[in-house]
Amino acid sequence: MPISLGELATRFGCELDGDPDTRVGQVASLSAAGPGDLGFFTNSRLASQLVATRASAVVARDEDAAAAPCAVLVSDNPYATFARIATLLHPPAPVHPGVHARASVDPDARVAASAEIGPGAVIGAGTVVGERCVVGPGCFVGPDCRLGDDSRLVANVTLARQVTLGERCLVHPGAVIGADGFGNAMTPEGWVKVPQLGGVRIGNDVEIGANTTIDCGALEDTVIGNGVRIDNLVMIAHNVHVGDHTAVAAMTGIAGSSHIGARCMLAGQAGVVGHISICDDVVVSGQGMVSKDITEPGVYASSFPVEPVRDWNRRVARFRRLDNVFDRVTALEKKQS
Repeated sequence: MPISLGELATRFGCELDGDPDTRVGQVASLSAAGPGDLGFFTNSRLASQLVATRASAVVARDEDAAAAPCAVLVSDNPYATFARIATLLHPPAPVHPGVHARASVDPDARVAASAEIGPGAVIGAGTVVGERCVVGPGCFVGPDCRLGDDSRLVANVTLARQVTLGERCLVHPGAVIGADGFGNAMTPEGWVKVPQLGGVRIGNDVEIGANTTIDCGALEDTVIGNGVRIDNLVMIAHNVHVGDHTAVAAMTGIAGSSHIGARCMLAGQAGVVGHISICDDVVVSGQGMVSKDITEPGVYASSFPVEPVRDWNRRVARFRRLDNVFDRVTALEKKQS
């Protein structure tokens, strides 16, 4: 239902530059928006789109408001404010309580009457599904799991066993949580599998992307803190600890028993080797490889950007000659001394 800009300004603490009776009913990009739509502006490279937008209103900083041809909800953090308004205008699908006829719920499981269990879903023995949870089509929730109130498994999600999911969590299709970690011991006869006996504990307000995997602990639990955001195609190994409000982007891999602090950001294709610690408030850039402890907050990088192949081949050739150059310099220094 459309909402007036005056109500939005009051609810979200914005200053309004425009008619408070103007109503918006949905959000849209600056270029695609039309009457009745709300957009947002944070990127100076899109200044031409702001000037030309047909939106009824935009969310923007005070210094950008004058360039908008429409009403402006002025915010110090336009993107966050826009996200909150978008959630209000486009709420999640309502919960339809009940267990679908094609779902399978073990007699020893406990499912809240207000929860929704979709077609093809399986709920294992000893599992507890909280109030207003949604277990979507094709999901498998194995034995001894816990789903906190208002959490949602979208579709085809697997919680293998002993997974505790906090309140208001969102898990996207194809995610696998609680599968065995990669534990193997070498013997003269070959590999011996190390039993993976721990579980996974996930805090409140966590979002986990499509086809992401979070392994169970070997003996203790793998732990994901409150408010963590995990993108698609992320691999988190056994006994990893991820601190509150950390964000992990797509194709990142975190090896076993690593500890990631709070409010960290790991960009796409970052890698973390096992058994190391990263302190709070660290940013690792795209394709960055963390091979030792990080003890100071800051931004860290370690990858080479793409360049023409001729330049790259020339640099590799120079790198291969580096030992020879080092030996020559060392010999010269010895002569001079």
